[in-house]
Formats: sequence, structure tokens, C-alpha cells
Amino acid sequence: MFEKLTSKGFDISIRNHAGAILTVDFPQIAKELEDALLSVSIPAEELIGSGGGEAKSTQRLRRKLYGLNWPKHNFDFQLIVDGVETVGMSHEIDHVRRADNGVIACEIEWNNKDPFFDRDLENFQRLHSQSAISVGVLITRGSSLQDDMFGIIRRCIEKHGFLDEAEMVKAFDMKDRTKRQREAVLMHLDRQIPFAEAFARQFVSDKFGQATTHWRKLEDRIHRGVGNPCPLLLVGLPRSVIIE
Repeated sequence: MFEKLTSKGFDISIRNHAGAILTVDFPQIAKELEDALLSVSIPAEELIGSGGGEAKSTQRLRRKLYGLNWPKHNFDFQLIVDGVETVGMSHEIDHVRRADNGVIACEIEWNNKDPFFDRDLENFQRLHSQSAISVGVLITRGSSLQDDMFGIIRRCIEKHGFLDEAEMVKAFDMKDRTKRQREAVLMHLDRQIPFAEAFARQFVSDKFGQATTHWRKLEDRIHRGVGNPCPLLLVGLPRSVIIE
């Protein structure tokens, strides 16, 4: 499955028979998802302009899924014994696709703190155990994108010829930089590091660092069995979705 995604460099991991379920019970929905992912393109400028938060192009992926009938949904779970509620939980899922054969739940973790992976996978596990979903899908930054993030940001700054932060903040409509962030860049500049590299070092470390949601952090959870036995489709957006 998902050969087109694999050929484009997407990280794909299919766990707990999710591939068989999607192929037999949800082939059209699987194609919907693949086509939506193949449409993702993110200008490098948006990575900086977003301040490290969710890129506008990732928001466009959300809107595309909404348009394909993958709305946000709250699953409410209650356990009542003799008329008394003993357990009550609510799980909000980014995108839910319903079909005659079941339900697909999808979360997008573009740039969050990595413990959000635990939350998402454990939610999938609970919902699957109650037969509320058939497959859980998790989309995040892929390994090739994470590995080249510093280079992408540095090359973008070099392309535009920026030489100071004030110029960049205005041109990219960035959030105001904190004193700590500005001083970190100045420290690199004092060491005779060129501005593009100095800014990229601080920005990537601060906003896209190892403690954020990306493929290797997701793999860590999967290898520990988080989310089992829910069938899972895991997707990492590759370096190739970035337009420089």
C-alpha cells in the first residue's frame, strides 16, 4: 500500500494489520488519504513565518481532509454502574472518516511537544478497544525533513539575503522574537558565524528540536508498544514536500 507515498520519500509504517484492514474494508478512503498527502507542499518561507508552529500548508492539508468528509470529532466514553457514572472520558480527534465498514481516526502532529504522541496513541488504543475506531492514523514530520531542517532554514535566509532579525521579522510577518532568542543569535554572531547560519541554529533548535513531534520520536513509542493492539498507519512528511 501507499507506494506513491513511499516513492516520494514519505516514511510509512503499518502496524497491527492496518494494511489489510485498509485494503479490504477502506480502499477508497485509503486512496483519499494518499491523494491528500501527495498534495502537500510547504514553501520554506512558511516554516519561518509560522514561528515554528503549524505551517499554513499543513493547515491546508487539514482543510483538504475536512472537505473530504474527515471532520474533527469528540468521542465521549461513559461507564455507568447501577445508574452511577464511574468512568467518563472525552477524546478529541483531529479528523474522523466514517464509512459503512467502520471509522478511521487521524491525528496530525506537525510541531508539538513529543509527549503528544503518547496521548494520541493511547487515545487510539482506548477507542479501538471499545470498537469506536477501526484504524488510527498519525501524521508527523518525517526523518528526511527533520534531518534537513537546519539546511532548509539557512538556505531560505541566504536566498532572501537577510542580514538581521528585524528585517526578517517584518518580511516574513513573524511573531515577535524574545530577548532570549535574540541573544542566542547574537552569541553566534559574536563567534563570527554568518547571520543565516546563526539564526538557523537558534530557530531550528528552539522550534524544531529533538523534543518535538517528528518521526524518530514516534518510532520510539511504537517500538515500546504504545497504542497496541490498535491497527496503526504512521506517516512522516518528507523533505520533498518543502519548496525552496
